[in-house]
Amino acid sequence: MSTNKSFSTETSKRYARALFEVANESSELVKTENSLIEFLNIYDSSFELVNFLKNPTQSNKNQLEAINIISNKLTFSKNLNNFMSLLVKKKRIFFVKKIIQNFLKLCSEKRNELKASLVSSKTLSEEELNEISSQFSQSIGSKIKFEYRVDESLIGGVKIQLGSLMVDTSIKNKLNKYKKLMLES
Repeated sequence: MSTNKSFSTETSKRYARALFEVANESSELVKTENSLIEFLNIYDSSFELVNFLKNPTQSNKNQLEAINIISNKLTFSKNLNNFMSLLVKKKRIFFVKKIIQNFLKLCSEKRNELKASLVSSKTLSEEELNEISSQFSQSIGSKIKFEYRVDESLIGGVKIQLGSLMVDTSIKNKLNKYKKLMLES
């Protein structure tokens, strides 16, 4: 497997690390993290914003105005506003999603959290999610934060993935195993 990393990956990690260090030194880590989560939600739900920020024909002035408007609406800290403006000025704003994802990963690592994926066949209550997280955290030895979604095609059960570890208790998976066994015999 190649150890070469893409320019965007390396650049994103460097910018995320720099923002992390600045936010940590100024005791604004939690506020910055929350602001970036809010920004990412808007970014992911707005096709127009993504196109506007990634469009190389947009002037820096227009992009800076947009960032300042967003910054004011989301009450970004001065450091975060300056950081986002720097991304525009250095023509790195098209990496913003990767930078934010890397920043959020650094924040999770600082809290000794691991990210895992949880997919269930039905909507789980907050109590059920906390119970699963608690039990899984105890067996792993680190706090687990789930990215949760519902997939009704599972019929019943849950799928949990943490790195290369996959726990699949779904009925769909069990039916597929039986189908495979029947086809093989």
